[in-house]
Amino acid sequence: MTWTDLVARLFGTTHDVVADGDFLSGEALFDGQPLTVVGSTGHAPIGFAMALRQARVVLDTVARHPGRPILLLIDTQGQQLRRHDELLGINRAMAHLGCSIDLARRLGHRVIGLVYDQALSGGFITSGLIADACHALPDAEIRVMRIPAMARVTKLPEDLLTALSQTNPVFAPGVQNYVRMGGVRSVWGADGADGLPACLREALRDTPTTDERAADGRSRGGRRLAADVVEQVLAAD
Repeated sequence: MTWTDLVARLFGTTHDVVADGDFLSGEALFDGQPLTVVGSTGHAPIGFAMALRQARVVLDTVARHPGRPILLLIDTQGQQLRRHDELLGINRAMAHLGCSIDLARRLGHRVIGLVYDQALSGGFITSGLIADACHALPDAEIRVMRIPAMARVTKLPEDLLTALSQTNPVFAPGVQNYVRMGGVRSVWGADGADGLPACLREALRDTPTTDERAADGRSRGGRRLAADVVEQVLAAD
């Protein structure tokens, strides 16, 4: 689904979301209440400039519209792999984006992520995975690393990793695997795109403000130990 189709299904004509290259931003009225929209399109790589532009929208919302909900529309191939961005400090720009989203959450903004096309690597980690909750459309593609790249990093054979991916969601891409691990809270529009407004309405109303991803991963059988480790660390403190 294109971003234009998505915002039309969510908001009808009551929005001014526009694309400036691969950068998306704007405002929408949802159930009579204003909502900030920010994100990317065109499988955009998240580089120094894109991260700062997204962070600026979030911080402007915090400064000018206290408590206003923020919807992150995610379509990214990951972080920008260019020397130019590395020299400018892409790591700090992406950390700034993540901290901006975290600040908005701490100040009472409901921040909802929605993967509507593609979500890969650092471009996803510093946006959707820092939101109060991240959701996805059924046909979205989510992964952190392809199996050949994973094999190079872990020094494990591709055949072994491929076999592991059949039974362990940690090694496998795909929306349903991220749902099992707790990284994606739910899939929107599985019963038809006409239900998307109801999904957004439910997310804005019912999403917890505490981080429940580890607990979700345990209850869904995708990450069996993460919640236990978190609880042990907290108990030790």
